[in-house]
Amino acid sequence: MVSPKIDRLPSLAYFQAMRQALLIIDVQASFAPPPDLIAGIEKLLPLMPSAATVERHDEAVVPFRAQLNWAPGPSDECLVAADKVFIKHGYAPTPETVAYLGALKTDRILVCGIQADTCVLAAGFALFDAGLHPTLIADLTIGSSLDRSGALGVSLWRHHFGKVIDRYEDVLAALSA
Repeated sequence: MVSPKIDRLPSLAYFQAMRQALLIIDVQASFAPPPDLIAGIEKLLPLMPSAATVERHDEAVVPFRAQLNWAPGPSDECLVAADKVFIKHGYAPTPETVAYLGALKTDRILVCGIQADTCVLAAGFALFDAGLHPTLIADLTIGSSLDRSGALGVSLWRHHFGKVIDRYEDVLAALSA
């Protein structure tokens, strides 16, 4: 009888040596981020390169008001101090955002932020399609008005990409061990 293959988690040394970057999606006033989300992201920022997106409204680019009768603010700023901030209009990160992250030559991109079931998921697809190995940090991600808990987005992420870290403290522990 052939025994089933057992997948083992990589060693702690592997995670310590892993080249990672953090992508923060739409942590801006229009989406009312909770303080603990911002505080958790701020703990990760000094540990790796980072980029953030901010969604701004321009009806000529993406017709949010016409289609959804809602729009993000026209001048929101990023509420965390990422290394680089990219303005986007719509759900997905810009090609410039993806190119910037690709140029970092990472082993994976850690993703967190707001609207797990829309903008965060769109970022996952863009990173995946670019071969950049997206990994969601579940407890630093909240959902849209449909599911503010983010559980729907985390389930969709697991289904499409498989890589989810449930607690950001696990990233901190691996990097500081």
